[in-house]
Amino acid sequence: MGPANATIHATAVLTGAKATLIRGPSGSGKSQLAWGLIEAGMQGLLPFARLVADDRVLLENRSGHLIVRPARELAGAIEIRGLGIRRTEFEPVAVVGLVVDLDANDAERLPEQEATAVVLSGVRVPRLAVAAGMPALPLVIAALHIPLVGD
Repeated sequence: MGPANATIHATAVLTGAKATLIRGPSGSGKSQLAWGLIEAGMQGLLPFARLVADDRVLLENRSGHLIVRPARELAGAIEIRGLGIRRTEFEPVAVVGLVVDLDANDAERLPEQEATAVVLSGVRVPRLAVAAGMPALPLVIAALHIPLVGD
């Protein structure tokens, strides 16, 4: 379950009212997915999308909600592969509504119920596991737009 407050290697983008927290090993495409979500917001594929944090995030359990903030020294910075570190607008705080795990070993075509959520800082959050080599952006946009059967 982990501590109530934690600093982790991850990226977060405010996608609508809540943030998408992107985790994965180094080089798995966290920043690339974040930039793709920001572009999707600019193109109207998402109602709103703005960077919260890239590379390192601070997580906090605040009254049962998972709060994400950028590490102070990295606030407003995002790595764009081939261009380097760039400055962009950012949100200083957001509530996490979805966790995306890139290069996930447990990614399945039809995931088991226990794989569709994760507990971080004591808060249970919906989770999307993306297999290595799968294009993450369309899956994340679908997860943000299309409800599960039975919801």
